[in-house]
Amino acid sequence: MLTAFARAFRTPDLRKKLLFTLAIIVIYRLGTHIPIPGVDYTSVQRCVDEASGNQGLFGLVNMFSGGALLQITIFALGIMPYITASIILQLLTVVIPRLEALKKEGQAGTAKITQYTRYLTVALAILQGTGLVATARSGALFSGCTVASSIVPDQAIFTTITMVICMTAGTAMVMWLGELITDRGIGNGMSILMFISIAATFPSALWAIKKQGTLAGGWIEFGTVILVGLVMVGLVVFVEQAQRRIPVQYAKRMIGRRSYGGTSTYIPLKVNQAGVIPVIFASSLLYIPALVAQFSSGTSGWKTWIETNLTKGDHPIYISMYFLLIVFFAFFYVAISFNPEEVADNMKKYGGFIPGIRAGRPTAEYLSYVLNRITWPGSLYLGLIALVPTMALVGFGASQNFPFGGTSILIIVGVGLETVKQIESQLQQRNYEGFLR
Repeated sequence: MLTAFARAFRTPDLRKKLLFTLAIIVIYRLGTHIPIPGVDYTSVQRCVDEASGNQGLFGLVNMFSGGALLQITIFALGIMPYITASIILQLLTVVIPRLEALKKEGQAGTAKITQYTRYLTVALAILQGTGLVATARSGALFSGCTVASSIVPDQAIFTTITMVICMTAGTAMVMWLGELITDRGIGNGMSILMFISIAATFPSALWAIKKQGTLAGGWIEFGTVILVGLVMVGLVVFVEQAQRRIPVQYAKRMIGRRSYGGTSTYIPLKVNQAGVIPVIFASSLLYIPALVAQFSSGTSGWKTWIETNLTKGDHPIYISMYFLLIVFFAFFYVAISFNPEEVADNMKKYGGFIPGIRAGRPTAEYLSYVLNRITWPGSLYLGLIALVPTMALVGFGASQNFPFGGTSILIIVGVGLETVKQIESQLQQRNYEGFLR
């Protein structure tokens, strides 16, 4: 493996791509430490030290921004607006015929959808930036901080607009940096930046667990978390690579004097077909009631019930709803992202069939049957992985410091596997050996 790394840096064009990607990563990490104008940076640092920060969507966005959200920097929103815009456009493609037609147009249609995603990203950045500034001004961004209300000392409208513009420009720049990596670097740029943002929070989270530990100066807890993390990574790699391969046979066709077809291939159906999206959807949806209760005045019964049951990560009702929402969104996203009828029609059009299954409607029904059966273990796996931080809350008393669980481990492993595959494929263009002999 070390030989493969050395060979990668000895290859001129691959070395340029790797160094370019590293340079963009350095620029991105520098931007996560530059505060925006209008913020009392001393008060922010004090609140970060004193308070744990809000759970729910604030914690999720803070993780995707590499800790820049709670620092209120120019990259505070990070890659989250782009992720949200991409998911919305992907869902709208199923609903709006115009977008579905663009998707089928090939590269030109994909470029148009990408342009729409950029516009929606900027709009969402303005909306989220305004919400973040309003939350920071009200003191609700941090819980338990004595100086939370003085984070934004200047309440003037011009200062607020300036802060929103800076964060929106920061999001646009993050999007641009991600596209530069995609075009001139290695791997998918947005995924690489997301990977770096999450990985940047690991050292501080692990050291916080060590400092909070009581056994042998915290080293036993630290070692236990590392061991659990390695087991989690192995489990996630195993499930993420698992797939059901449905064999497909293409009939031989004679066109003129040439014969076409007659090949055998397969349709790879992954066990976790939905990826990390169900976890993001469930976290965002569960945060909405807590956000409404947070900004509502008075002490009504519904507000008390929400604050009691839906704001604490270790509450049984919260755990049950979180798990059920992940399972539901796993089936929902698989249903809209994989259309068995469309796949069956394409196979029939090009003379393909599944051995033992008639072409057309029987093929679509068979694909739906197989997809539903493998989605069940995939959705249960997602739910259990997402609940690992809750188990850490019971075992270690600080779920926000437990890095190996939920969205973070899924993204880290998924992006890591895809990036290694891309580097390996480029190595194999010149050498038959990749990372693993």
